[in-house]
Amino acid sequence: MNFNIQVATEEHLKYVPEILTTIENAAKDRGTGIAKRKPEYVEKKIKEGKAIIAMDGDNFVGFCYIECWGHGQFVANSGLIVKKEYRGHGLAKAIKKKAFELSRAMFPCAKIFGLTTGLAVMKINTSLGYVPVTFSELTDDPDFWKGCESCVNYDVLTRNNYTRCLCTGMLYDPSKHKWQTWRDKRKYTKLLTQLWEKRK
Repeated sequence: MNFNIQVATEEHLKYVPEILTTIENAAKDRGTGIAKRKPEYVEKKIKEGKAIIAMDGDNFVGFCYIECWGHGQFVANSGLIVKKEYRGHGLAKAIKKKAFELSRAMFPCAKIFGLTTGLAVMKINTSLGYVPVTFSELTDDPDFWKGCESCVNYDVLTRNNYTRCLCTGMLYDPSKHKWQTWRDKRKYTKLLTQLWEKRK
C-alpha cells in the first residue's frame, strides 16, 4: 500500500467526523482511555497546521495532532489513530514520526511529551528518544489535565491527585538531544518554511 502522510490542510476538514468516530471506536476496542475532542477543536488544529493525516488515495486512514501547553514550553502529540483495517503496516510509527518532526520544526525548544497505555506507542516513542517519566515532569497546565476528563480512567487520576494513572508518561527533552546531523536540522527548517508558505 502506498500511503500519503502529510501535514493536514483545510481540504482535509471534511474528514473530521470520520477521524472522531475512529478515535471513539479505538477507545471502545481498547477498553482504555482516549481523550475525546469536539469537532471544532480538531478543525482548529488542522487550520493551524498542527495536524498530521494519512491518506490511502481519497480514503482517510490515520491521524495525529499537536497540542501546546505551558506557554509553548511543552508540546504533546495527541490523538494518534489508525483505522482498524489499515493496522499492521507501520502507519502509526510513520504518523508519529511525522508529528514529531512537525513538533520539532514548530517548537524546537519545547519538551515533547505523551501519555499512553499502549505498548506499541511506547516503543515508537522510545525509538524517537522519549523516556518514561513521572507525571511531575510533565506540564502542570490545568487545561491539559482537563482533557483527561472524558477518559474512563479519570477517577484513577483524580484519586491520585494527578500524580499517576494507568497511562505511562513519556518525555523528549531537546536539551538532552543535539541535532543528530546537520541534515536533521535542515529537514526541520525546510518543513517549517513549507508550513509558513502554505499559510500566506
